Amino acid sequence: MKIISSLFGLMFLVMSCQDAIVKKPDNLIQEGKMIDIIYDLALIEGIKSQDYLAGQSIKSNEYVYKKYKVDSTQFAKSTQFYASDVPKYKEIYTEVGKRIDANKAKIDTLISKRAKQSILKKKESPKLMPIK
Repeated sequence: MKIISSLFGLMFLVMSCQDAIVKKPDNLIQEGKMIDIIYDLALIEGIKSQDYLAGQSIKSNEYVYKKYKVDSTQFAKSTQFYASDVPKYKEIYTEVGKRIDANKAKIDTLISKRAKQSILKKKESPKLMPIK
C-alpha cells in the first residue's frame, strides 16, 4: 500500500511540475497592441484613483476595447496566453512601466517650466499704485 501511495505521490509531483500550456487563441492580440491596451488601462485607472468623480464617468474597459477594436473575450484570452509565458508577460509589463515613467518625466518637466513661468510673471507684473 505504501508503495502504491508513494508511486501515486511521485506521479502527481511529476505531473504538477510540468508547464501548463495555454493554447494560442485564434484572435490573439499582437504584443505591441497588448502593451498599448494595458498602458491605456493603467492611465485610466490612475485617473480614477486621483479623481473619484471623473473616474466614475470613465468606463475604462469599454473605451479601450472600442479604441483598439477588441472585445473582452479576446482581451481575456490574450492576457491568459501571455501570462502563461512569465518572461514574455514580464517584458510586456516592463515596457508599460517604461512608457509610464517616460511620460511622467515629460509631465514633470512641463510642470516645472510652467511653475517657473508663473514665478517670472509675478516678478514682472507692474506694481499697482495705492488709491488715495
